[in-house]
Amino acid sequence: MRETVLRSNKDPMATENLELMDADRGSIVVADDGVPLAVREVGPSDAPVTAIFVHGYCLRMSSWHFQRQALEQEWGSKVRMVFYDQRGHGRSGTPSPESCTIEQLGLDLDAVIRSVTPRGHLILIGHSMGGMTILSMTRQKPDVVRERVIGVALISTTAAGLAETGLGRSLDNPVVDAFRLAVRTSPGVVQFGRGAAKKLIAPVLRAASYGTRVSPRLVDFSQQMIDDTSVITIVNFLKTLELHDESDALVELARIPATVVCGDDDWIIPFDSSVALADALPAAEMVRIRQAGHLVQLEFPDKVNAALTRLGTRALQLKAKKRSGRRGVV
Repeated sequence: MRETVLRSNKDPMATENLELMDADRGSIVVADDGVPLAVREVGPSDAPVTAIFVHGYCLRMSSWHFQRQALEQEWGSKVRMVFYDQRGHGRSGTPSPESCTIEQLGLDLDAVIRSVTPRGHLILIGHSMGGMTILSMTRQKPDVVRERVIGVALISTTAAGLAETGLGRSLDNPVVDAFRLAVRTSPGVVQFGRGAAKKLIAPVLRAASYGTRVSPRLVDFSQQMIDDTSVITIVNFLKTLELHDESDALVELARIPATVVCGDDDWIIPFDSSVALADALPAAEMVRIRQAGHLVQLEFPDKVNAALTRLGTRALQLKAKKRSGRRGVV
């Protein structure tokens, strides 16, 4: 196993309230195809800027725990934060197999925006599959980005090429292909194979989660998110993770303040993929986090929070510039 778990009797996370987000105000957004998406919000509903956090594969919104905790204090009333569970994850509804695509996830993000924050400026923050979701929404809804988005953070993610490196290569397995086929043809039967599917896929995700010594409670926290994800969801999203290509979205993000974050010990999304992503975004800050695995926002929350704070400052400066420009028009 790659991550090393702290074996001290004094776990620094022992008293951490990892269910903090459960107390935030919640709502349900119904996606365009009827799938209910669980949403949580922090901060005033009339804040001038809304930051939307999009989680990754086999996780849920609570994977942003440390960002929700720190950035509420950092941003105060200036920025409202919105978190949601992607379809098939957490407390959101179970999707049809054919809707388990990066393209549909992009439309889900658009539905959340339309429902929860129909006006005002946006900062979009995505981890792994969540970053792919943002790129998908950008490609499909470029007007939303041009008119409203003032900052983007892409964390441990890539625009394309997962089939060639990282997770795609790890999951290139005929047994996984067989499960994918079984889910699409007989989803009721495949539940009996839950244990086998977990034995194939969950160890890959767990082994890639952390690159350094971490709290046992943190390992349990992230492992529970993986274990709670339905095998049907796990298998149905494999194909789109392997084959997605949202490279066309990068043109729309080129002039927007951006932050690209990746651990250099992440082999689900190799560091070179993040470098290529940052190179395609002239206004991006590239943040390399040494020895971090795939769950960098949990493993090194202070460094990720600092990067997001800098992005927020740049985004608010852009917002002020846009407002000043409008006032100067005669």
